[in-house]
Amino acid sequence: MDGMAKSMIVLGAVLVTVGLVMLGIQKLPFSGKLPGDILIKRENFTFYFPLATCIIISILISLLLYIIGKFR
Repeated sequence: MDGMAKSMIVLGAVLVTVGLVMLGIQKLPFSGKLPGDILIKRENFTFYFPLATCIIISILISLLLYIIGKFR
């Protein structure tokens, strides 16, 4: 039971951190305006998928985890 409680606390902290990052990423000047981000607007329908932004964020997270792994 103790391990499960700790896991839930860590999961909650991760979710809060992800939420704060998502709020902060909207304020970045390049967020959502990169070539490769998909935006389709119709009369009463809008579809947006930030493909290029997701790729850049994935690369940055991979580099960060690689660097952290080197020092472990």
